[in-house]
Amino acid sequence: MVANPQRRRQLLDAGIDVLARQGARGLTFRAVDEAAGVPQGTTSNYFANREELLRELGGYVFERLTPDPVPEFGAPTRAREVQLMKELLGRARADREGFLALYELRLEAVRRPDLADAIVDRYAANLDEISAGHVEGGFPGDRRTALLLYLGMSGLILEYLTLPGLLPGDENGIDQLVEDLVTAVVPPE
Repeated sequence: MVANPQRRRQLLDAGIDVLARQGARGLTFRAVDEAAGVPQGTTSNYFANREELLRELGGYVFERLTPDPVPEFGAPTRAREVQLMKELLGRARADREGFLALYELRLEAVRRPDLADAIVDRYAANLDEISAGHVEGGFPGDRRTALLLYLGMSGLILEYLTLPGLLPGDENGIDQLVEDLVTAVVPPE
């Protein structure tokens, strides 16, 4: 296998784009090569087979969607929680392909137990981190509050990205739904 980290990342980003546009069934080495704008056969030099590419995409998509750490600011209030959830929605808006690819990987994991283990492990770690951050950060509520907020935002983002026009209003209306969701789930200070 070739060891060029920049090219590997380029191929993984192209794989994410292919998943988002064509779904898991459209994920072929040829499609990734075309999306990456590289010579045919390049992807096969980096990944032994399609299953390996899928597994690596399953890990990489989480890296791609994880925001850079930013210094914390503001008190752990319901208003700050609204701001954090709007930032999450903003990341979904900014990297729609990454989020759609993640949904495709989730669906593919239903059919592939080896991929399911990796995806479930990443989601479990993510949910644990979210819950711990909520509680240890001093936000109103408990781990159950964090779980309900996670589930609510997951559903909102899924609907927003996959069924444009379903949710009421424009971008400001979607932002208002985030505020309403946080207000309904997170207890007052």
